[in-house]
Amino acid sequence: MIGQQFAKLKTLTKNAVVFMEHGGSGPPLLFLHGYPQSHTMWHQVAPHFVGEYRVICPDLRGYGDSSKPKSSSDHETYSKRAMAQDMVEVMEYFGYREFSVVGHDRGARVAHRLALDYPERVKQVCLMDIVPTYHMFKHADQVFATGYYHWFFLIQPDGLPEKLIGADPAYYLTEKLKRWSAPDARFAPEAVADYIRCFSNPDTIRASCDDYRAAASIDLAHDGASLGQKIRCPLLVLWGAQGFIQRTYDVLEVWRGYAERVEGQALDCGHFLPEEKPGEVTAALRAFFAKE
Repeated sequence: MIGQQFAKLKTLTKNAVVFMEHGGSGPPLLFLHGYPQSHTMWHQVAPHFVGEYRVICPDLRGYGDSSKPKSSSDHETYSKRAMAQDMVEVMEYFGYREFSVVGHDRGARVAHRLALDYPERVKQVCLMDIVPTYHMFKHADQVFATGYYHWFFLIQPDGLPEKLIGADPAYYLTEKLKRWSAPDARFAPEAVADYIRCFSNPDTIRASCDDYRAAASIDLAHDGASLGQKIRCPLLVLWGAQGFIQRTYDVLEVWRGYAERVEGQALDCGHFLPEEKPGEVTAALRAFFAKE
């Protein structure tokens, strides 16, 4: 889906089967997608890096064409720590012990945990359109609950969100794309079709809910235990000027409390930066990684 320069691959980690596309040669660069998408979201960005980097674009466990294991009672199965471990094993499969990471949305939360748990491996990291999960929950108010209602909907137990989303997953997914993007955003039809294909699988719906259940439980425990531990590698933060994050947080100031070296900027778009402003995202990443 990403491009002809990429090969498709499935590899086994300790607790999941991870599907990915990969291509190019040079220093390793790992791209991690967000909700409710898959690695396909990088289709306008990743191809620009294959001439200089070894580019690896996986589906997180629970998403896309990766496996969707049943969640444990404490939701550890979908903790960002478990997902980060998957990515370490994926990169080890290719022979890389050090690499740079780009993450959007849920993928950015996995990348944040990667940088904390494996500081010796992550050389540079870019996080798109998030502030830390712990900060968002601990500063929650009516504005947050309204804007991020899905954080509280998806964590409901007993299959409630799965049942409601499963009644019309294509409608749910396309509404998410529309509501979180800028009014003039345009998504590639073939990319949206691939998102719908993956998200129409009931196991994907269930696993993505478990991802959010983990965020509201075990991830908070892990993040609380990591307070005071900052991201050591250089951090680039990008966010949408027309999105919730911009309206609600002083983004760089928040991240300065969680990372030692932070830079970043807002782009004139909504939440889905790699698809709304792929050229600007590519330029920002090139400039950032050139500082290595």
